[in-house]
Amino acid sequence: MHFVDAKGILTGKGGYYGMNIYRGCSHGCIYCDSRSRCYQFTHPFEDIEVKQNAPALLEAALRSKRRKCMIGTGSMSDPYMHCEEQLGLTRKCLEIILRYGFGAAVITKSDRILRDIDLLEEINRESRCVVQMTLTTFDDDLCRILEPNVCNTKRRIEVLEEMQKRGIPTVVWLTPILPFINDTEENIRVILDECIRVGVKGIICFDMGLTLRAGDREYYYAALDRHFPGLKQRYISTYGNAYELPSPNAGELMKLFVKTCQEHGILCRWEDCFQFLQEFPEKYEQMDFFDILE
Repeated sequence: MHFVDAKGILTGKGGYYGMNIYRGCSHGCIYCDSRSRCYQFTHPFEDIEVKQNAPALLEAALRSKRRKCMIGTGSMSDPYMHCEEQLGLTRKCLEIILRYGFGAAVITKSDRILRDIDLLEEINRESRCVVQMTLTTFDDDLCRILEPNVCNTKRRIEVLEEMQKRGIPTVVWLTPILPFINDTEENIRVILDECIRVGVKGIICFDMGLTLRAGDREYYYAALDRHFPGLKQRYISTYGNAYELPSPNAGELMKLFVKTCQEHGILCRWEDCFQFLQEFPEKYEQMDFFDILE
C-alpha cells in the first residue's frame, strides 16, 4: 500500500459521476480485468494506491455542483478492500455525499460494506442509494479459487438481504461466467433463485463468458495452470487470442437468465440496469432548480 495526492476524483459528466478511491486490489480474483495493461498501472496491482486526499477532492467537487446526481464507486477498484478497515476513506466519502445531498451507487464483493449500512440507509432516505454486488459462483470451494481473498457468494447474498431489510435497492453483476468452470445451468439457476429471494431490482449480465486482455490474460492463465491443469490449452485451442470468450453454453444460459428475470420482474437488459443506477429523485432536482431561482 502506498499513498498519493490525486489531482481529481470524479469522472463523467451530466447526471452521473464515478470515482475510484483506490487503485489496485487485494481480493485476488483470478479473472480481474483491472489488471489489463491498458489501464497503465505503474506499480504492482496488489500494492494498493491510496488517494489519500479523496475526501477533500470530493467535497470540493460536490460543493461546486448545483445539480444533484448519483455518485458511483467501485467500477475499477473495490471500495471495501482490506485497507478500508484501517483507512475508512470510503466511509468519509459517503459522509460527504450525504452532507451535500447527492446519491450513491456502490459496487463491491465485500461484506465490509455492512459497516456502513447505517450511512447507506441514511443516504437512501435523504436522496437515493443503490448497492451492487458481484456474484459469479455459488459453490464455496470453487469461489475460494476464483475469488480467494473476499467473502463467498453466500455471504454476499446475506449482504443483499440486509440491504433489502433497510429498503436499499440492489443490483447484481452476474459476471464473469468462466467457460468450462462456472458456466453451468446449476450455478446460474441457484444464483438467480437467490436473487429472486432477496428481491434484487436488476441483474447485469452482458453475456455468459469472459473477456481477456494483455495483462489480465497472463494472470488468468497462470491461475488455470495452478488450479485447473490442462485447461489453459483448451482455452487457447478454443479461443486463440480473442478478447471475448463466450461460454459454449452461452445461448442456453442467456435464455434461462432472461426468462427467469422477466418472470419475476427483474431488470435484465444492461441498458435498463444502468438507467436505474443513474436515476436521481426528481423532487431533489426540482428543489435545486428553485434554489437557483432564488
